[in-house]
Amino acid sequence: MLKRPFQLLLVVCLAASAAWAAADPMVGDWKLTKLTDVMKVANVGANKYTFDFGGGKEAITADGTDQPGYSGTTLAVTVEGPNTWKVVRKQNGRTMLSATWNLSKDGSTLTDHYTEFAANGSPSTTVYVYKQTAKGSGFAGTWVSAIAPLNTVIMLRVRPYQSAGLSFTTPSGTRSVQFDGKDYPNAGPNAAPGSAFSARRMSPRSVEVADKLNGKTTNTRQFKLSPDLKTLTMTIATPGEDEPHVYVFARQ
Repeated sequence: MLKRPFQLLLVVCLAASAAWAAADPMVGDWKLTKLTDVMKVANVGANKYTFDFGGGKEAITADGTDQPGYSGTTLAVTVEGPNTWKVVRKQNGRTMLSATWNLSKDGSTLTDHYTEFAANGSPSTTVYVYKQTAKGSGFAGTWVSAIAPLNTVIMLRVRPYQSAGLSFTTPSGTRSVQFDGKDYPNAGPNAAPGSAFSARRMSPRSVEVADKLNGKTTNTRQFKLSPDLKTLTMTIATPGEDEPHVYVFARQ
């Protein structure tokens, strides 16, 4: 849930000229049509849980208070009822996302009413439905979503950047990359200390970006364009995780 984003949609070696960048087959407007997302929740004590949304485990007491999370963020989990939780992530005091989780009566389905906030505070809400693949008690378990986003349109915009790069814009913001394999520190007021990224081009229709924290890779993303240039698939792999996160976009 907390990587869904579209924090995670921010992306992407081949030396290229300005003409190549302008004609890059990935340039265009892309609509998210399907995603596969995985989150794991484990009960580790009285009202204490670990959450893994793809960025590593976060140990949180479900008491509604802001507690340290990954990459310099805070995470708060509030139990609002036997089948309802409220989840809020912040960075530097700014609310990045808010989600209300509703558990079905039989405990097999989790509905996530997820709202992400842009830097200017504007919200973008999506409803996700998860199925339980590894059982736990209540909200504990492994939850997998492989559906089309509901009630919203989520766009990825790809544009040329300088002479040999690309800019990727999602509801979370814009990331511009050069395909030289070098590490570049994340910039901006919400960047975690020690966080960086590198990007390289694998082929004209495939690129890869690695996100890092203090020199250690936290995830890698591969973008692959279909031979007909109409479908863009992003696969996010996290060290130690069995299930990758897959996002499928259609050219608009």
